[in-house]
Amino acid sequence: MIAQKTLASTVCTEGVGLHSGASVQVVLRPAAVRTGIVFRRLDICRSAVVKASAANVVSTRLATTLGVGEVQVATVEHLMAAFSGFGVDNAYVDLSGPELPIMDGSAEPFVRLIESAGIEEQASPKRFLRVVREVSYTDGSAVSKLVPHDGFRVEYTMNYKHPFFATQRQHIAVDVSPDAFVRDISRARTFGFLEDMQALRAEGLARGGSLDNAIVIDEDGIMNDDGLRYEDEFVKHKVLDVIGDLYLCGAPIIGAFSGYLSGHRANNALLLRLLDDPGAFEAVTLESTAYGGA
Repeated sequence: MIAQKTLASTVCTEGVGLHSGASVQVVLRPAAVRTGIVFRRLDICRSAVVKASAANVVSTRLATTLGVGEVQVATVEHLMAAFSGFGVDNAYVDLSGPELPIMDGSAEPFVRLIESAGIEEQASPKRFLRVVREVSYTDGSAVSKLVPHDGFRVEYTMNYKHPFFATQRQHIAVDVSPDAFVRDISRARTFGFLEDMQALRAEGLARGGSLDNAIVIDEDGIMNDDGLRYEDEFVKHKVLDVIGDLYLCGAPIIGAFSGYLSGHRANNALLLRLLDDPGAFEAVTLESTAYGGA
């Protein structure tokens, strides 16, 4: 039996919110079986909670934001990707503010945090969502799709017209396993164009953004002195976002995702469409660890 997992100990970190620019502390704590991933806004009160769920997504502009009533938690996708990569089913995420810190713009700091906490198996079977029928979502040029597949696979295609991207790989397909996630995906940073970041700051957004937590592209190319971590870092970050957004279904997915120009909005809409169609998936437990995403 593949068992549910939680953290073996409590760990904490702090950083700056990408959009708020405010410092925030994050504490990751173990949780009992069937708790799921639960965010707690301790700056409000201990009962100010938001469960990680596709139904609780209240905004997908520039990041994935969860909310219940007046309680919101923004930019959850990188931490959710790290939880997915390690197969963590149950955890509390305590926050001192409304937005998770951007850290270095990737999931790697959260990966290291989870590694330092350790993983503990629990005495209850892990629940998977197996895709049994194709589900798709189209929004203008953006297209996303989930189809049956024996494992968890993410395929993504970008199509940036900026001259810099003429030399960049804009398509990737990854069979996602814990090792592949940590090695090939987790270090990919968020990215943006200088002119867009300047426009966002004029709106009061991206106040915490810098070359320390994003790859910034101007008309001449990458502004970051340290260059890229992967030669295909841009499209790998899109895959990272997909992994985090899909984990809001509350269980690992057994299926294959493909996206063309899709972002947080399309990822969430596709997931809701899947969950709203009982004939498109089945909840299963597995006896073998042969499934790579366990």
